[in-house]
Amino acid sequence: MLIRNCAGGLVFNGESVFILKNDKGEWVFPKGKILEDELSSEAAIRKVSDEGGVNAEIVSVAGDTAYEFYSITREQPVCNKITWFVMESDSPNYIINTDEGFRDGGFFCIEDAMKLITYSQDRSLLTLSNEKYIEIKNEVLEYTK
Repeated sequence: MLIRNCAGGLVFNGESVFILKNDKGEWVFPKGKILEDELSSEAAIRKVSDEGGVNAEIVSVAGDTAYEFYSITREQPVCNKITWFVMESDSPNYIINTDEGFRDGGFFCIEDAMKLITYSQDRSLLTLSNEKYIEIKNEVLEYTK
């Protein structure tokens, strides 16, 4: 089995989160393979920018997930291990990278995103990350008072 180390981001802008619709019609978060000599945080920032044209910064680690699939092109099973980051963008602007096969995307309110997101693992990740994001934002507000 081929093991791929990946990273991705759950990007928040206010009360919205950024999601993408891939070429299979699945609604997902931006993510991708960590390149050689690249930190997982750097890969997450790169993939958010490459796939969605979103400028974001990391505010916290969200956690790790993994999934397995059979790759027809590689002719073998693949396991993607993903390190996720809670990220924030100060702008709701985005540009969907159709060259990478994405069909749609954008910032959606959490409730709408939960309805669109394809995988239950990703919905759970969104719930936990949104709670963490709100907690961090509240701590910043308390600190600045």
